Parts: sequence; C-alpha cells; structure tokens
Amino acid sequence: MKLPIADARTTWRYTAGLIRSHRRDLTVIAALHVLAAFAGLVGPWLLGRLVDDVRDGTTAGHVRDLVLVAAVAILARAVVQKVAQQRSMAFGETVFAAMREEFLDTVTALPLSTVERAGTGDLVARTTNDVSKIQNAVRFGVPQLVVAVVTIVLTVAACLVLSPLVSVAMFVGLPLLLAVTRWYLRRAPAAYQSESATYAQLNGTVTESVEGVRTVDALDLGARRDGRSDGDLADAYAAEMRTLRLRTVLFPGVDLTFVLAPVAVLVWGGFLASQGTVTMGAVTAVVMFTFQLTGPVWNLVYWLDEISVSAVSLARIIGVRLVPPDRTASGAAPASGDVVARGVRYAYREGHDVLHGVDLDLRPGERLAIVGPSGAGKSTLGRMLAGIHPPTGGSVTVGGVPLVDLPLDELRRRVALVTQEHHVFVGTLADNLRLADVAAGDERLREALAAVDALDWVDALPDGLATEVGSGGAVLTPAQAQQLALARLVLLDPDVLVLDEATSLLDPRAARHLERSLAAVLRGRTVVAIAHRLHTAHDADRVAVVEDGRITELGSHDELVTAGGSYAALWRSWQHE
Repeated sequence: MKLPIADARTTWRYTAGLIRSHRRDLTVIAALHVLAAFAGLVGPWLLGRLVDDVRDGTTAGHVRDLVLVAAVAILARAVVQKVAQQRSMAFGETVFAAMREEFLDTVTALPLSTVERAGTGDLVARTTNDVSKIQNAVRFGVPQLVVAVVTIVLTVAACLVLSPLVSVAMFVGLPLLLAVTRWYLRRAPAAYQSESATYAQLNGTVTESVEGVRTVDALDLGARRDGRSDGDLADAYAAEMRTLRLRTVLFPGVDLTFVLAPVAVLVWGGFLASQGTVTMGAVTAVVMFTFQLTGPVWNLVYWLDEISVSAVSLARIIGVRLVPPDRTASGAAPASGDVVARGVRYAYREGHDVLHGVDLDLRPGERLAIVGPSGAGKSTLGRMLAGIHPPTGGSVTVGGVPLVDLPLDELRRRVALVTQEHHVFVGTLADNLRLADVAAGDERLREALAAVDALDWVDALPDGLATEVGSGGAVLTPAQAQQLALARLVLLDPDVLVLDEATSLLDPRAARHLERSLAAVLRGRTVVAIAHRLHTAHDADRVAVVEDGRITELGSHDELVTAGGSYAALWRSWQHE
C-alpha cells in the first residue's frame, strides 16, 4: 500500500489557503520590497541623466548633487532591503513552523493499520526529505520570489517609461526564456515525483536493514540486503540523472537570454542614438537596467526550479492528510467493560485471511494467555482486541459497542496495547513516563516504576527521574526501555491490557517476577498476555491456543494439560527445554 499523493488542484488549494491566512504579512513584505526596488532604480536612471548632462555641458556642483542623490538612494535601498529580508525570513519561519506542526498532528493521527500496511520507508521520506525541501522553499524561496517578481516588474516598467523604443530590445531573449522554462516545467514535476519515490524506497530498505540487523546476520542475508540497497541506489541515481538532464537544458537556455538582452539593447540603442531618435543617456540607463535584471531573473528561474521540487514534496505531504480514517466514532457509550469478539476475520491482503471467524469473551478482571506457534495469528488477534485494526469481518465490542466506534481517546482509556517494540523519547525519564499521565507526581511515577521492578536502576541513574534519556542522553538497555513502556501502562491504567510479549527482552526469572508484580498492581483489570514463555500461561486464569488463525483450545492451564491436546504438547516440550 502506498500513501496517497495530492493532485495539483488540492495542492494549489492548500497553498492558496496558506497565502490567505498570511496575506497581511505578505502585503507588508511586498511593500518593503517595492520600496527597495524603487530605490534600486535610482542608480541607472541617474547614470543616464549624468551622461546626457555631461554631453550637453554641466557643472561640477550638478555632478556632485547627482552623486549625492545616488548615494542616498543606495543607502536607503540597503536599509529597506535589510528590513524586508528580516521580515521575509521571519515570515518563512512562521509559515514553516505552522506547516510542521500541522504535519506532525496529521502524522500522529494516522490510522496505525494504514502506517503498517504502507511501511516505514514512504512515511520516513515524507517526514525527512520532503519536509526538508519544503523548509528550504518556505524559508528562502517564497521571499526570494517576491523580491524577484517585484524587481522585474518595476525595472521593466521604468525602462518602458524612460524609452519604450530602446526597451523593445530587452525582450529579444524572452521567447527563448519562455520556451525553455515551459519545456522544463512540463517535465519537472513527474521527474521529481519519480525521484522522491526512489528515495522513499531507498529509505525503506535502509530502515528495514538497520532495524532487522540481527535477523540479517542470523540468516546470513547481508549480501541479499546489499544487493537490494544497490538496486535502490541505482534507481535513485537514474532518477537524479533525469532531473539533472532537465537542468542542463534549463540553465544554459536562461544564461543565453542574459547575454542576448544587454547586447541587443546596446546595438539597437546605439543605432537609434546615431539617428538622433534617443539620447545616449537613455541608452545607457536601459542597458544598466537590463544588466540589473540579470540577478532577479536568475533568482526567479532558480527558485521556480526549487519550488517545482518543493511542490512535489508538498503534494506528498498534503497526501498524508488524504488518508481516510479507518474508523468513525458513533457516539455510543459502552454499557460495561466486557470485551467480546464474534466471528473476527482479518486480512492484511485482500483474500488472504490471517484470522478465521474467531469467537472470544473476555471476562472482566481475568488474565487470559494466548499461546501458539509463530505465525498462527496471536499478535493479529491481540491487535483486534486492542482496537488497533478494524476487523475485516465480524466485530470486537466493549459493552456492546464496537471498539472501532469509540473515539480514539476513549478507546485508549479502555484498552491499551504494549508490544516488545518500544521507544525512549528525548527528555527526562519523568517526561517519558508522563506521556501516559501528564498530571502524575513524582511519587506516582516511583510507584509505577516499582510495579515493573525498575525503581532500583532508576534510583542508580545520575539524576534519578530527572536523568536525560533518549538520543544524546543516558542509554537505557532494551530491557530497561521495555520496563519504561510497562510503567507507562501502569500510569495509563486502562480497563483492558493487551501485552504482546511485553517482557520478552527480560531474562525468564526477571520476566516472571515482573509479571507477578504487574498482576498484583493490575488486579481487577482484564489482561490479555500473548506469550512465548509458558509460565505466563501457567499463571493465567485461562489459556487460548491459536493455530492457523483459529482458537483451537480454550480453558485453564490444568484443563488443557489434562485434555492432552496441542497445549499439553507445548507444555511438555517447554518443560524439557
């Protein structure tokens, strides 16, 4: 599954809305740049005036006055331009900050089912490469485009007012400029879209290789992963070459227009001056104005290129907002805390069910262990019971209301899932714990840590709860990070807990002690433990054996051992390990 990409109309509608919401700041910035551009027109005009005055005869005082006016204009332009640039940069930062926060809100609200099916590569590329490209365009591109457009318009207008006849020659390179730019812009979006897609694929391959490095080493898959990375790199290189070839046509074409325009003005203006049609001062001023246009026109073309790249990235980022929700809150209130699964089916790919009509009643306050061979569907069933994925068939309800009909905040208060995957966020240890309960005091945090046997090592840290952890901070072992995730669960205190091998990184003795400690703290809560260590099943009230996507046995440990079925065979095998 690929995350959607916004079409041109949706992207433009979003951009127009962004401009409307910041139109006051844009108006002020444009006005400042207009003033700076006006001040920049004074120099060439005074030079042309000086040429005519010297030719007709003038005084040293008059020349001094013109030079003084030019100096004042240059100083005024520098001051206004500095203020305009500062306002432009502040504007860019403000707009980008708003876009970044909006994008973060969108990403964190994505349905987990969508994220898992789409994979990490595309999402990582959008949150890194694409955001970086937009950052550059918003911070620098938009202000520079405003400067370029304002300067070009005012300079051309000044030339036409000064001498329309001479100014005609300025446009000799315009057909070439328009043709090359149009040719480029018609091909660039698709080329850059392809380039971004190759980077997404490359990011996914690299991320999977890094995250699964132990599996890669254990199965001697290094050469295969290297080959896949090389293939993705080759695709990215080919995509880069396509966009590079486009630029090798664009930039030389633009450079040629910069050469043609001033030469044409000089030749044509010189001819007109020789015929007495215009003055040499007018020709001089228009030539200077034409040279002065080189910078703004080049900036315009350069930033059009950059913004065409950014437009592709923006379409990809806006596309994340187009992901449809996987659930709609109905507003119905659960009558109780009973969780009931009826005829639950689930398929990660259409037509390939992982679960086949599972029925299960969770008794309030009981501890249910789910066991079975790898790939049997245990984790998928756990995700159904936690409301992570809407079932593709059947239903999972709490108090008679389907889990997927509950608002997410209420769902998470009622049902929580902790897996063997965990994350330590940058910040203090206390900050990491308060993600589950913002108002929790230090004493409550310590109680939660004690419940997961983590208080001893936390107290041994340099600053205890105030110790900085995460990237750049104190390094926690995988087992400690897992205990931290379980402590968050204690603080969250939901009605139903689904633990998917949540103690797998601890040694068996520590895991057993921790599970007993958790059981004491979470007494009265319904706990579903997906386990590969059968002592978890031994301590549970009931055990569900999952095989080939079905619950094949359900009962207490003693009942299943006595029955002599699959669980009994697993138990005997585990005891002899």
